[in-house]
Amino acid sequence: MEIEGISIDALKALAPGDLDALLAFGRPITFRMGTATILAEFNRVDDDLSVNLAHIDGGGEGVLLSLWKLVGHHARERGYPGIRWNVHALTCADPNPRLQRFLRARGFVEASSEKHGRVLTCRQHL
Repeated sequence: MEIEGISIDALKALAPGDLDALLAFGRPITFRMGTATILAEFNRVDDDLSVNLAHIDGGGEGVLLSLWKLVGHHARERGYPGIRWNVHALTCADPNPRLQRFLRARGFVEASSEKHGRVLTCRQHL
């Protein structure tokens, strides 16, 4: 699987500063991963890496699991103690019940925040 035409192994081999620049901390970014287009925002919240997945269009070939593994690798390499995931699977234009079941089975819970509204959220301890 590739992200914007770059293999996951090539992304892992990037210098830390280069990969951090691609993540555009604090700004929403859109990227293609496999057959999916993803709208996300990456931030640092306290000591954790925060991943806000606003929209995933397409996919189905394991994009979310691949993204989960890649972000986990990135966070461990940078010394983050955890990842805070927020997935807008409840309030998007066309909610996907399969995605909601998938996330809930992996420990995501519904939460409401002033910044994100209703989301499915989970803190992944590293």
